[in-house]
Amino acid sequence: MISPSTLLIFALASLALVLIPGPNHIYIITRAVSQGRAAGVASAFGVEVGTLVHIAAAAAGLSYVIAQSATLFNVIKWAGVAYLVYLGVRALTSRQELTAGQAVPQPLRSVFLEGVVVNVLNPKVILFFLAFLPQFVDPEAGAVPVQIAVLGGTLLLLGLLSDLIYALSADALGRRLRTRSGVLGNLSGVVYLGLGVATALSGRST
Repeated sequence: MISPSTLLIFALASLALVLIPGPNHIYIITRAVSQGRAAGVASAFGVEVGTLVHIAAAAAGLSYVIAQSATLFNVIKWAGVAYLVYLGVRALTSRQELTAGQAVPQPLRSVFLEGVVVNVLNPKVILFFLAFLPQFVDPEAGAVPVQIAVLGGTLLLLGLLSDLIYALSADALGRRLRTRSGVLGNLSGVVYLGLGVATALSGRST
């Protein structure tokens, strides 16, 4: 099994990584600001379920296969771009009815599922599991899939903690802006489109 010292080093390194704002955090913040604490929390759990999918894929060896195949990697990358652009266009063009000065909230189930999809289709996460996590795996320490599951689970828990902190903090800001539904809708749309462009322009080393 993984030694306590190795697990501690991995946890500290992962904590530093998950605290740095990234696309998943931006998605969570956008949800929390526009729709409130419950949506922020739902999106956070959705994102980490997406991480669970990546853990399972890495343990099964699929992340390596995808990262080594330019075609599969690009299919996932552009599917992610298309989905983010779709979210952005929907936010900019939707004309929801207003109730008490606020936009009708999106069902939390949809918020949760969108978080899953956003993270699963994030090619950078695939490369993270390929380039960073394997450095802490020791084939002589036991079954590699089990080690990946333990390391991935540690990353997931730390990521969830970070996501919830961002969600709750963003909700406090959102309370001041939530009555201005048109502004928030435009802001959400611009954020999603920006994430789509950033993903489209992102490359990978060979």
